[in-house]
Amino acid sequence: MADTETVETKPDKQPKSVRVVLLALMITMMLAMLDNMIVGTAMPTIVGELGGLEHLSWVVTAYTLATAVATPVWGKLGDMFGRKTTFMTSIVIFLIGSALSGMAQNMGELIGFRAVQGLGAGGLMVGVMAIIGDLIPPRERGKYQGMMAGVMAIAMIGGPLVGGTITDNWGWRWAFYINLPLGVVALGLISVVLHLPKKRSKAGIDYLGVVLLTVGITAIVLVTTWGGSEYAWTSARIMELIGIGVAALIGFVFWQTKAAEPVVPLHIFRNRNFTLMSVIGFITGFVMFGATLYLPLYQQSVQGASATNSGLLLLPMLGAMLVTSMVAGRVTTNTGRYKIFPVVGSALMIVGLYLLSTMDTGTSRFTSGVFMAVVGLGMGCLMQVTMLVAQNSVEMKDMGVASSSTTLFRTLGSSFGVAIMGALFNNRVQHVMAERAGSLGAKITEKSASLDAKSLAKLPAVAREAYQHAVSAGTHWAFLLGSAVAVVALIAAVFVKEVALRGAGPKPEGADEGAAVRPPVVEAV
Repeated sequence: MADTETVETKPDKQPKSVRVVLLALMITMMLAMLDNMIVGTAMPTIVGELGGLEHLSWVVTAYTLATAVATPVWGKLGDMFGRKTTFMTSIVIFLIGSALSGMAQNMGELIGFRAVQGLGAGGLMVGVMAIIGDLIPPRERGKYQGMMAGVMAIAMIGGPLVGGTITDNWGWRWAFYINLPLGVVALGLISVVLHLPKKRSKAGIDYLGVVLLTVGITAIVLVTTWGGSEYAWTSARIMELIGIGVAALIGFVFWQTKAAEPVVPLHIFRNRNFTLMSVIGFITGFVMFGATLYLPLYQQSVQGASATNSGLLLLPMLGAMLVTSMVAGRVTTNTGRYKIFPVVGSALMIVGLYLLSTMDTGTSRFTSGVFMAVVGLGMGCLMQVTMLVAQNSVEMKDMGVASSSTTLFRTLGSSFGVAIMGALFNNRVQHVMAERAGSLGAKITEKSASLDAKSLAKLPAVAREAYQHAVSAGTHWAFLLGSAVAVVALIAAVFVKEVALRGAGPKPEGADEGAAVRPPVVEAV
């Protein structure tokens, strides 16, 4: 066995072994980000073979729900029992779920196996961010988290293209099987190279806290998923879920003050920066997923782009996000200053979303591309800085909880964003269709306000023109709402206190007590 050595990370050059671990982490993050993108493209083919169209939404919901529920639990387990073991376990569960999903023989099996996959996925993003938190001091961490944001942008751009190529040439089952070789490579690299200090908590797992949090998150996700689509927002089912969710979360918060080893230690929210970053992360998720959902719809319905081209037309936003993330990470590493990024990022997001809300049926692709780039610049300033500041605000022993909580808030933000912007979009589309195309317009959008390209092409010219105006009106109000919500992120950013980022050396003045960085032990290569 190779000798081990203690590696003190330097801002200019990382040991080869650390770079190998970072490669494995990027592969793992790619798995987590690509999966839903690829599977979404393959869904029409899957339904065509397995049937069960009425259960289609559950293929995505089961995965999303399991991921959201598992995220805080994985973070806590990493803090209690060691980051490496829990991270590798989550990868194995994800790969098992992927293999089983690829072998599914009916829609019921696919939904169940997607839930297994989601349970593992909940630990992937958390594990990546927490290991970076253990491995690299915050002062040097910015540039590496910028790289991770780049991986996310590449996954969002390439996912639909990869999904379409795999489905057309290899069959939809390979949309799941493709995870296996990548996951095995990541597992092998992490197993051989990464050696973090082993932990073993004497306290037991907070089972009651896990149950209460699971019930609360499940209710929230189901409300945002079903509200306005499966059930009316004022229906008894939605009201019941809201009541259950609120009661469970209140019970969870109360129990966390009593538990010996709470799933989410409430003391981390006493730190102002951590709480503000949680708010900004929630808003970023709200805006980002709403934008990536309704921009392609606008491009396809109003600007006449194909499904593939609409994904490529998002390049201005995702490219700007990639560049800004890299720049923000590098500047933060070189200067140790970071407050400027959430402030400027929030302001750019407000302006960009407002500009997107001005689009109509005559807006050119170039103009919409410029507007998207402004939003991308804003999101790039926020994506990884929120995680960096959140991790810098807690002690090392709470690194996993901080990473999982920040990830969870962003996930919940995306659920609320898609639901609320979706409800507003659907309402405006149906109203304008009824106004411009009368009873025919109301009938066309009775079941869904979103029409695919084939359905749109079959419409009479008058109805098609009405639908284009309706989609423009829907996106106007959705993006206007996003711009208003982003104001909350700007207010939160203004109140962020710029505490010096911890380096590899002594703990700087102003950092949390007990938060000094412990240099990781990494096997020499």
